[in-house]
Amino acid sequence: MTEKELKSIVADIRAASNECEWVEVKENNTDPQSIGEYVSALSNGAAYMGQSRGYMAWGIDDMTHEIKGTDFNPKTAKIGNQELENWIATLLSPRIDFYFQEVHYPDGKVVVMIIDSAGNTPVKFKGTAWIRVGSYKKPLSEHPERERKIWQNTINSCFESKIALSGLSVNDVLELLDYPKMFQLLQIPFPDTKIATIEKMIDENLITKRQSCYDITNLGAILFANDLCKFEMLRRKAVRVIFYKGNDRINAIKEQVGVKGYAIGFEGLVNYVSSQLPVNEEIGKVFRKDIPMYPPIAIREFVANALIHQDFSIGGASPMIEIFNNRIEITNPGKPLIDTFRFIDHSPISRNERLASIMRRMNFCEERGSGIDRAIAQCEIAQLPAPDFQHEDLFTKVTMFAPMTLRQMNKEDKRRACYQHCCLQYLAGNKMTNESFRGRLGISDANYSIASRIIMDTVNNAKYIKPEDANTTSKKYARYVPFWA
Repeated sequence: MTEKELKSIVADIRAASNECEWVEVKENNTDPQSIGEYVSALSNGAAYMGQSRGYMAWGIDDMTHEIKGTDFNPKTAKIGNQELENWIATLLSPRIDFYFQEVHYPDGKVVVMIIDSAGNTPVKFKGTAWIRVGSYKKPLSEHPERERKIWQNTINSCFESKIALSGLSVNDVLELLDYPKMFQLLQIPFPDTKIATIEKMIDENLITKRQSCYDITNLGAILFANDLCKFEMLRRKAVRVIFYKGNDRINAIKEQVGVKGYAIGFEGLVNYVSSQLPVNEEIGKVFRKDIPMYPPIAIREFVANALIHQDFSIGGASPMIEIFNNRIEITNPGKPLIDTFRFIDHSPISRNERLASIMRRMNFCEERGSGIDRAIAQCEIAQLPAPDFQHEDLFTKVTMFAPMTLRQMNKEDKRRACYQHCCLQYLAGNKMTNESFRGRLGISDANYSIASRIIMDTVNNAKYIKPEDANTTSKKYARYVPFWA
């Protein structure tokens, strides 16, 4: 943390009321037991008040909040053979992040302990949860109404509302975030003054106001940062685009890592990927026309979904677009919240609701759940193999394949195409037939038996689809619906 950020925190601490639930000042109280209890109390107090952090400061007068200076040195303080910080950490349940920082003034040194807000449950020290009530520290169990609110606030806490960078002036905020692009994308009038601009950004939960400065939230940074590298905790969330020679990862030709926030960089990202992909030339009656191998609409939808539905709590991982000769893989951190088989029809469930909402308002995505449907439909129109959706505990991946002949497709490729076509027909108010499936795979009418074999395999072995009428005996004129219909 920079000296500027620390001094802005100290200014806020000095401006805070003596009864502030997430701030405590002690001129020289260095009792380890008391400090441990305050870590619990201030973490829980921050959660109670919807703050991202709590603070405890030494070297500030308890009553006047004037800087007096302190000789407290938390780095050398020990309990037995253990350092103070480690001793406290081992006695907290659950573990939270807290750390000490020093800042120097003409009147002396101030030590600040910065404490993360309680996450999924109130924080206990030595088995007891504490809370600030007025100017006093009390066991949380004595105040069940506050405990209920902490539980509710921690349930509702989210990545988007946490702080990406703190202690900023108005000019700092306007320099770090591309605010003109924000107003353009949201299609709202541009304010006449800086203060009106800041107030609108506060309304959109992109920044928060403190006593003496402003903080940029994760939502504001991940969407509108001019440079994500300026935000230490988010720099690894920038999108990576990697091009490979051939069909494996042995030889990477080039790699591009984005620096802009998702909203201001989205169009550039999609255009960059699309411009690097092969095209097919279509000769018309008068003009030649280049047709992209992969539908741009499908790329756009799949990339938008990867950005919006990623799990930001997974460290060291970012959305990634990998381009091979025979496929494109779009991967995002996190296991999906719904079964991959239901991507095509299920109502959307997002772990990042604020991010999804504002991306929808900027027309980058929908919250109706039709984006995946549209992308798959575009792959059908382009006569591409059906996209493949896979997941593990730490990632979700969609693969788009380059054109293949029916002979080149394996059994699972054919089943997947059959299932997805059946879903699209059902969602359009129709039913899949042998005829419609032949059109999907480009099978001639004379070879309807080939389509029948694929359909029967998808029904009997994969069980992805089922006959609309279980008693029908005709294979050529039978109608089919998805297994979940």
